[in-house]
Amino acid sequence: MSEPSGLITTLARTGAPRIASFIVTVWGDAVAPRGGSLWLGSLQAILDRFGCSPGQVRTAMSRLTEEGWLARNRVGRNSFYRLGPRGEQVFGAAATRIYAARPPDWDGAFRLVLLADAATREALEASGFGTLPGGTMLGIAGDPERLPRSAPMLHATPRSMAEAQLLAARAWPLETLAEGYGRFLDAFAPLRDARVPPADALPLRLLLVHEWRRLVLRDPLLPAELLPAAWPGTPARVLAAELYHRLAPDAEAWLDAEGRNEDGVLPPALAPLRFAAG
Repeated sequence: MSEPSGLITTLARTGAPRIASFIVTVWGDAVAPRGGSLWLGSLQAILDRFGCSPGQVRTAMSRLTEEGWLARNRVGRNSFYRLGPRGEQVFGAAATRIYAARPPDWDGAFRLVLLADAATREALEASGFGTLPGGTMLGIAGDPERLPRSAPMLHATPRSMAEAQLLAARAWPLETLAEGYGRFLDAFAPLRDARVPPADALPLRLLLVHEWRRLVLRDPLLPAELLPAAWPGTPARVLAAELYHRLAPDAEAWLDAEGRNEDGVLPPALAPLRFAAG
């Protein structure tokens, strides 16, 4: 009896991804760098490997289109999709967090926002702010372009690193994140020494990015001095980068051979994504 493939055994450890969310990962990692448009048939060929039926895929695509993540273009009887307004708005910032090498440098001061309405809180959270008991929002710096100008912000320097770490532990769900990174390591570390057939490379790379994305987009990416000892996010990023680059050649070869857009075969990636280890 042949051994189950790396994709099957990894899926057994991660669980099947939610289809609509996984499709967003497909676009971000595999389609956007190659011009942004993909034929529905090419997408179905990818999702077949995850047991997704055409009916399930059509339902997910309809939802993603209605919500602005994707936009559909009909050419004859064929449907092609590209990022919609909502997808374009969030893709760049998300890609930076997913593939970035390390957190930005910290100047040693926290940013505090004492009062914020719902829209401001959402914007601050998207920029990596956490929330202390009582509602005060705490940040390291954040992207100045994304920080709301309406939020009065105070700068506060902690009296000691112990105090800084305590504040970080109260503002951000570091224990939950650590558990998530631990599960990521358990799920993907066996691939380090496994033989991966070329046909599994793209599905495994997409699953890797999807599971990583679910973690890192919730991670405030704090500087190392604010994190608990032996932070599992560090070896998890090293593993993710190692496997990503190992899987990339065969994954890109599949897209070269099977990916289609309105003009035929997908163009090569103008700016291939580089997954940095740190």
